[in-house]
Amino acid sequence: MPRYFIEVAYKGTHYSGFQVQQNAITIQSVVEDALQIFYRQPLQLTCSSRTDAGVHALQNFYHVDTDLPLDKKVYNLNALLPNDVVIKNIAQVKDNVHARFSGEAREYKYFITQDKNPFLEETAWRYVFPLDIEILNACAAVLFEYQDFTSFSKKHTQVNNFNCDIMLSQWIYENDCLVFNVKANRFLRGMVRGLVGTMLLAGRGTISVADFRNIIEAKDCTKANFSTPAHGLFLVKVTYPDDIYTLA
Repeated sequence: MPRYFIEVAYKGTHYSGFQVQQNAITIQSVVEDALQIFYRQPLQLTCSSRTDAGVHALQNFYHVDTDLPLDKKVYNLNALLPNDVVIKNIAQVKDNVHARFSGEAREYKYFITQDKNPFLEETAWRYVFPLDIEILNACAAVLFEYQDFTSFSKKHTQVNNFNCDIMLSQWIYENDCLVFNVKANRFLRGMVRGLVGTMLLAGRGTISVADFRNIIEAKDCTKANFSTPAHGLFLVKVTYPDDIYTLA
């Protein structure tokens, strides 16, 4: 049975996350509803990864197995979706490619604004404390020295290990925001928000860079700061091998 990748982007403000949940409206539930209306039969999607309630994505993926010839022209499907969710592309992939397990890396950005801006109210965290970007980048550089990020995984996470290979970690300015940009082969539950919240403590002088390093080495999630709200976080890109697509 042919397998298709469905690429989506969304503003997650009004949704209970990416993956389907009982008694909740999620990105997956509205996409599946649109597909069912258009194709007149249910199609069950498999997610590339989870994003929490309120988190946004510039790129995320589902895969679906179906004998239906899915229409690559997505205009009609998008007409059935809410304005804050869009299907960007549908493409057939090789049968053994998995939206989650075939991903080689994921990239996130967390946006912070220090000024009141009504246009960023739902897509950036207003953080009014003075911040030292050099200290923030010193903390970001520390991440390359470690693989075990137990301290930045929320409790009750069912994973075999807490190891992540960090490929990119930096604080930059972008679109009038201070942005943490991070890329890794995988992320733990709550990891980006925990990293941001803890680094911000260093950036405002509450803890030192050495303290930040100690928090990583403690392998204790009670030491990190997970209070960072969801609405500043974007999944930017999911990277797959170049040869996943078929010629169909």
